[in-house]
Amino acid sequence: MALPTEKTYTVDEFEAFIARPENRDRHFELIDGAIVEKAMPTEEHSLITGLFIYFLSVYARERGLGLPGPESRFRVPGNLRNTRQPDASMIIDPDVPITIKGAAPRAPDVIVEVRSPDENYDDLREKARWYVSNGVRLVWLVFPRPKIVEVYRPDTPSEILTVEDTIEGYDVLPGFTLPVANLFITRRSG
Repeated sequence: MALPTEKTYTVDEFEAFIARPENRDRHFELIDGAIVEKAMPTEEHSLITGLFIYFLSVYARERGLGLPGPESRFRVPGNLRNTRQPDASMIIDPDVPITIKGAAPRAPDVIVEVRSPDENYDDLREKARWYVSNGVRLVWLVFPRPKIVEVYRPDTPSEILTVEDTIEGYDVLPGFTLPVANLFITRRSG
């Protein structure tokens, strides 16, 4: 939800805004200069995000790559009107320093976004296109209903995967595979 204001903000103004005590337990993104509050995730959303992070972590550890993480903000160098916070992201190079305060100063290589029930489909797809046009090499959009995953990569048409398909890492994460059905659990047991 966009905050009601006519003002556009810079990344520095945004950082000051989210540092206010009243915003401590809230999540925001800066999208084209507008401060947008992110919806609190549902249990289903959190479980799907956690599963994706788990499978990516196993893959990364086996290959000595950088680990994925949840809700890490990043900004694109030179872009003063955007800082985004995907549900999960991964910088592949293990030697890239971990950002201790504020947004990471570069785009991740891989992003996962899981649609929340009140999130607009077109807005999420536009976000995926923005990610790819700003340096992200692979984006997976997960839609719990109708149980599909959309794949976005630079210079490649988006793909739609169903529960009969398998997610691939392509040239970004060579050898990474994950059956789409493994993301859509119906029971708490693993």
